[in-house]
Amino acid sequence: MRHDPAEAADEDPIICTTSVRVSVSGELPVPLPAELRYSAADPYAVRLSLGAPAAPPVDWVFARSLLAQGLSRPTGSGDVVVFPERRYRPDAIRILLRTRAGAALLEVSGTVVTAFLQRAHAVVPPGTEHRHIDLDHVVDQLTAGRE
Repeated sequence: MRHDPAEAADEDPIICTTSVRVSVSGELPVPLPAELRYSAADPYAVRLSLGAPAAPPVDWVFARSLLAQGLSRPTGSGDVVVFPERRYRPDAIRILLRTRAGAALLEVSGTVVTAFLQRAHAVVPPGTEHRHIDLDHVVDQLTAGRE
């Protein structure tokens, strides 16, 4: 079964508005509005947008499977690491975001993440992501302007 990419682009993304607690080295944790977003048009990825009342949101894009695996065990390396927080807040998921400038540790409700992933998995079940990619379109984008 091949998925029509035009149809995927027309689908409404799955959006989960929530808040996270953000810890930065040497500072007390602060609450921050956040949004998790998933679309079949980009079936392997989730987008995490972190907002502040007076600033534009900062977006992080990482693997949906990373978020799912992080519900039960530490996973990831590099810029994004996801792991459950079992000691002090058993329902919390922690997401470590790293850049050259520093790192931030986010804490989000595991119940919220689980519900978000259930909705995303209903749209594109794990293991079927490849059926939702239009390879011709990807190749066209990669080779655009080259002749």
